[in-house]
Amino acid sequence: MDPLLAAAAWLILWWLSFFIMLPIGVRNLEETGEMTPGHERGAPSRPNLGRKALWAAGLATVLWIGLILVLNAVYYSR
Repeated sequence: MDPLLAAAAWLILWWLSFFIMLPIGVRNLEETGEMTPGHERGAPSRPNLGRKALWAAGLATVLWIGLILVLNAVYYSR
């Protein structure tokens, strides 16, 4: 697989994984009792974006390795 295509595939898998991870474990300000005047009531109190980005990178890497293995198996089976 071309390295540029492999990098693009990983980036797409990371982006999809990141969007899947975004709503996991999010509690809004109203649920945590941290409401202050001027804040949106549905805003997340602690979104943990860095942690979710790392988890998304791990998931994307696992999926990417699986994709590479499948594509190589199909390509070399010809």
